[in-house]
Amino acid sequence: MAESLPPIPVESIASRIFLVRGQKVMLDSDLAELYGVTTSALNQAVRRNIDRFPSDFMFQMTDSEFSNLKSQCVTSSWGAAGNSRWHSRNRECQYSPAC
Repeated sequence: MAESLPPIPVESIASRIFLVRGQKVMLDSDLAELYGVTTSALNQAVRRNIDRFPSDFMFQMTDSEFSNLKSQCVTSSWGAAGNSRWHSRNRECQYSPAC
């Protein structure tokens, strides 16, 4: 039987939730990190099982939305210059209605 992992602190999750298009979302890279998988593996799993998700579960941010989000986070260590998270081509968000 596999060992269970310790719970993820709420603060770690809460700091990764952003408001985009009036919806609370998380970046695909953050969800992947929380699940311990690569971003591409997460996106591939979602696309392979897309019928299990609501139609508005995932969307790709526009360049403008991405720039705005980036500018909001630039002062935090999470969004600091040099953080590879901001060099991602995907810029996909997952809608999180429970937030």
